[in-house]
Order: sequence, then structure tokens, then C-alpha cells
Amino acid sequence: QKMEVDTLISARWIVPIVPADTYLENSCLVIKDEKILDILTQSEAKNKYKALNSFDLGKDHVLIPGMINMHSHSPMTLLRGLADDVELMDWLLHFMWPHEGKWMSPDFVRVGSSIALNEMLKSGVTCFNDMYFFPDVTAKAIDESGMRGVVGAIAIQFPSAWASNTDEYFEKGLKVLKEWKEHDRVHVVFAPHATYTVDDAGLTRMRDLAEQYDSRVHIHLHETSKEVSDHKNQYGGRSPIQRLSDLGLLNNRLIAVHMTQLTDEDIKAIAAAGATVVHCPESNLKLGSGICPVSKLVSAGINVCLGTDGAASNDDLDLLGEMRTASYVDKFKVDDPALSAFEVLRFGTINGAKALGLDHKIGSLEIGKRADVVAVKLTARPIYNPILTLVYNGTNRVEYSWVDGKLLLDQGKPTLTDEIKLYHEVEEWGEKISSWDKKRKGPEYEMIEDKDWVLACGELPWRWCGIGRIWP
Repeated sequence: QKMEVDTLISARWIVPIVPADTYLENSCLVIKDEKILDILTQSEAKNKYKALNSFDLGKDHVLIPGMINMHSHSPMTLLRGLADDVELMDWLLHFMWPHEGKWMSPDFVRVGSSIALNEMLKSGVTCFNDMYFFPDVTAKAIDESGMRGVVGAIAIQFPSAWASNTDEYFEKGLKVLKEWKEHDRVHVVFAPHATYTVDDAGLTRMRDLAEQYDSRVHIHLHETSKEVSDHKNQYGGRSPIQRLSDLGLLNNRLIAVHMTQLTDEDIKAIAAAGATVVHCPESNLKLGSGICPVSKLVSAGINVCLGTDGAASNDDLDLLGEMRTASYVDKFKVDDPALSAFEVLRFGTINGAKALGLDHKIGSLEIGKRADVVAVKLTARPIYNPILTLVYNGTNRVEYSWVDGKLLLDQGKPTLTDEIKLYHEVEEWGEKISSWDKKRKGPEYEMIEDKDWVLACGELPWRWCGIGRIWP
């Protein structure tokens, strides 16, 4: 008698990630009670199982684990395309921060997070690691979407619409953490914005809370050469990494994002600490920030993941595209050994799961793990190796996604999202933002210079205290 199961997914190829650099042909993945029950040949599956739902994907699809976007600012999707072709600090000072000061609110975060989630789902991401204000709103959006996600309890020592002072950031962050502590798909980590926006007391408090709640710490680090040089000038020659080490934050809880400016000593310290590095090549390229030396990090045994960053600096949330870019920019550095396509695929799957402490549940297609599965249609022909075609061919299409065995994307269409309603809300926000931006750039609104920002905000060259006050 055949065993009853929830779902059978038959595909031309399955790339389980574990074991390494392996793909299965003409196989079937079996789902029961939200988990992967079995992986076997299609003929064996027909004889062994009876399913409530069966998907025979034919000869074009490859099954992979749901991908994990390890760095995003999902609400900033509403600011996509607002400022292009400028370097990081110009982008922040003259465009992002003024608009965030004007518009940041629970509804801005709700709509921005929702459109970001929808876009990530349609590009094969089933789990993401977010950092932004009003994380409670993003957490709710994740829950309603059916996806898996991690929100950061952000801390920054300057006021925002989310919190007026450091104590309120911590108070609200802890409330969010406790509220979602028992949720199976939504998790909360601590997220100090950066070493230049959080002081020693705030960073130390983050360290203690991360230990107390067994949580990760998600931070921007060594993103630009200016960040590092200014930090050394302010902290007696110490780099941001050295300062974090002195404060006890350079450890296996740390998720360090960008890391484009690294010395050999930095790499040794990161490896010894067991910290994770998140590579965001497209955002770093667009903003001219530099490129993370990922081959050196991998050679040193460091866990490397992939992130898109926010859509305002990318301009998409497509992790498959990020893999392709990551593999190409790595090969441009001819002095380092080139990463394989499979290694880059690991960046977007099991390495992200490991960074979040979720590799026992997700990140690979293994029996007993959660059924977070993506089916990608490979459009190129011929196909000699589906892993190579998946990573290097930019025209592949994600057509199906499951999280905990629940179908969230069916032939490219989300099953739980009212896209027409969502797109209408996004358009409304776009019209408001565009109208204000045109007024802001008029003759009566003078753009400030960097020196004025410093004078207005004190010692630190990048300070958020002036948002909404320096600009009319």
C-alpha cells in the first residue's frame, strides 16, 4: 500500500547542496508535515507514495533549497530609483536620509516590506535577514506572506520616527524580540547600524543582550575606505574591526555586512573569531564602495553569504542575479583563485542558514529539514551541468516556491498576495515621494554640503540626528 504524503515534486534535476557539488537527475522530492520526507527517483516515488498534490515539472526545471538573502532593507524598496550614479555618502546625505526623515512611518514600512517580500519570493528567496526601523511591522508582513525572515532590532544613537533615544531603541527592540520569540518562521536579531552610528556603550549593550538571548548581531562594517579611515582618525588608529574586537563583539554571533576594505590581519581576526561575512557585490559596485575579497575569505575558512542590500542601492532583490555578479567580480581578481559556481550557490543557501543558526532546518534539501524549496526553469540549451547553468545564465526563471511545504509561488504567481492591491499602494507612495522630491530640489530648497552636515550634527560626519530638521 502506498504511503500518503502531502506533495510530490518531480523535476529534471535536484541540487540538494548537501552533499557538495552534486545534482540528481529525474528525481522526486517528497513533502509530508512541512518537512522533506524523501528524495528518490521518479519511478520509485510513483510506486511508493500517494500525494495530495503532485507537480511534474518536466525537463526544464531544477529544484534547489529556498535561497537566503542575508542583507536587506526591505522598506527602502519604495525609494528605488530615487538617486542613482552617486557615491555612498552623497547617496545617504542628499537623498536617502532626507526622504527617510520625511516619510518613515509604519505604513511606509508595511508597503515597502510587502513589495520587497513579493519581489524576493518571485526571485527564489524564501528567507531573508532585514535591518530597518519599525521591525515589528516587517515581522508582521513576513508572517502574513508565509515566508521565513529575520528582522533586526536596530540600534542607532540618534532619534528617528521609530525611537527618540538609545534607551527607546533597546526597549522597543527587546519588545519585538520577545513578541516573536516563539514564532517558527519569524526571528529577531540585534542590529546596531554601524560602528560610526553606535557608541561603545550601545555596542557593549548589544553584545550583552546577544549573549543573554542567544542571538546574532547584524551590522554594516568596513563598507568604504572613508568609513575605515575616518574611524581610525576618531578612535586612535583602530579600525572598526579592531574596535569591535576590543568590545567583545568579534565572535561567531557577528554577521558583518559589506567588508570591502580588509587587510590580511583583518581576515585572520575574522576567521579566528568565527564571524560571518555578507557579500553585497551589486550594491557595492553601484555605489563605488569596493569589493569584498571573498576568495581570500573562503580560503581562510570564513563563512561567506550573499545579500542584495536594499533595492534603493541595487536596484533589485534578485539573489540569483547576485550570485552571477559575485562569481564574475571574483574572477576579475585574477590574483586570487576563482570561486566555483557551486561555492557561490552555497553562499546563497546553506551558508546563510549557518549564519542565522538555522542550518539544522533550512539551506539544503535533506531528509528531515523544512520543505523550503524553489523550482527554477533553466532557459538555456544545451545544459551539461545544471549548477553552472543556474549560476551563470541570467535568463533563468523562478516559477515555484514552497516554504514549510506550503506553495507560495505557483507558475510565477504569488498565492497569498493580492498583487493588484499591493501595486496600487506602491504607486500611491511613489507619487507622494516623487512630488516632494521635486519640491525639495527647487530653488527654495538648498542641498546641504558635507561640511554643513558636520557643523549641524557635531563630531561624527554621518549622523542621523538632523533628519527631518536640516532639510525643510
